[in-house]
Amino acid sequence: MRIHVIGIGGIGVSALAKYYLEKGHTITGSDIQESEITQALKEMGARILIGPHKAENVPLDARMIVFSPAIQRSNPEREEAQRIQEQKSEVSRVDLSHTPEDQLTVLSYPEALGELTKDHYTVAISGTHGKSTTTAMIGLILEKAGFDPTVIVGTKVKGFGPPAGGSNCRVGRGAYLHKGKPILVIEADEHFASFLNYFPDLIILTTIEADHLDYYKNLDNILRAFRTYILRLPEDGIIVANKDDKNTVEVVSSSKRLVQFYSAEWTAAEELRKILRVPGEYNVANAHAALTAARSLGVPDKTSFEALAAFEGTWRRFETFEIAPPAGGPVPYTLVSDYGHHPTEVRVTVEAARAKWPKRQLWLVFQPHQYQRTYYFFRDFANILSRLPVDKLIVADIYDVAGREAEEITQKISSEILVKEILKRKGKKHEESVLWLPTIDDIHAYLGQNLAGGEVVMVMGAGNIYSLTLRLQKEFDTAS
Repeated sequence: MRIHVIGIGGIGVSALAKYYLEKGHTITGSDIQESEITQALKEMGARILIGPHKAENVPLDARMIVFSPAIQRSNPEREEAQRIQEQKSEVSRVDLSHTPEDQLTVLSYPEALGELTKDHYTVAISGTHGKSTTTAMIGLILEKAGFDPTVIVGTKVKGFGPPAGGSNCRVGRGAYLHKGKPILVIEADEHFASFLNYFPDLIILTTIEADHLDYYKNLDNILRAFRTYILRLPEDGIIVANKDDKNTVEVVSSSKRLVQFYSAEWTAAEELRKILRVPGEYNVANAHAALTAARSLGVPDKTSFEALAAFEGTWRRFETFEIAPPAGGPVPYTLVSDYGHHPTEVRVTVEAARAKWPKRQLWLVFQPHQYQRTYYFFRDFANILSRLPVDKLIVADIYDVAGREAEEITQKISSEILVKEILKRKGKKHEESVLWLPTIDDIHAYLGQNLAGGEVVMVMGAGNIYSLTLRLQKEFDTAS
């Protein structure tokens, strides 16, 4: 079957494209820019058009079209897909010789993933924080246990492939069935209530906080969505829930499904602290969630601990590199790339770095993600960024998320305003250590002129700030 994917370079929808490729489907796709994700898909056999989206990119013989959540209704390829679908439906209505195979199915990424969950025993990882890492952890545990899972995750995981460097998709071969079905492990995002498209059998709830307020408006609506989500479990469904998170406990308190809690206070968490290679209490919680879910599926603890002890982390989650300094000095600096963009994520990740490197200079380069997020969390960002245990804070301009910004808000907020608020709280004596540098070029130049070697430089954000990490890696020889 020919499947066309609009916005194929997205981290979620690209995993689904890899799944389709592994299952023998013909994949075409489009994206506005080339990336390592699109390159990997091309190497797997996908035909991808790079550049502005155009109606003519949509193949007329496609049987299914899947579009990324970032693709707006006005996107010309999405409009063309809708036109073709309506045209084929009309032809079938008047020409009885047409069969269902002649129809065109048009689905969003969550809808397409939801269709996949119907045919699997689905383990869905949800919550404000820790979804990707927990998904990777449980996926690797189940792989080691011989459960042969299919895994769809919003990051690249070492050990999954192709490509050899890690993948956001692992495709099971059906070698093991749980309750008569192959196992599927998915990262189930709550944004736009995407997770209400899924049919889970086991749900992991990590944490629930205010987030995506451009869609939900307030925490009450978020809690309501999560309550609706867990109702999608079958009668024998299982919830694995974080006992240390009050919102999670509140959501599951009325559920009639089996609830298995985990907590940082329990013995297993202490054992995990001893073996984990990834830093931070938040990763202890992620690992404990994966361990608890694995127990529910019948995996021996010994197998789970072995898999977790070998876990090396994932792409853009406290991903660490040793880089030779620009001036060619003898002491390398440590580069940490992280996807964190919620105030809580920034705080706990920086605290983990400070705990790991207590005596080294710690620099944070942070790119706020989306004007609306920055606006709604302005006080939280100002409070947290002004109190972080860092020696230098560099704030880039806000990353503008196309199609998800309200013009009246973009005029009210900026990184310059945020930095002024941070300095108001810290005092003018910190003007040289708290900087607003608008562009990635500005930041790159500043680092090149001021890094001496020995520093820890954290580059955080979910937007194009990642290109800074790539530039630093490419331009400076990796230290031995």
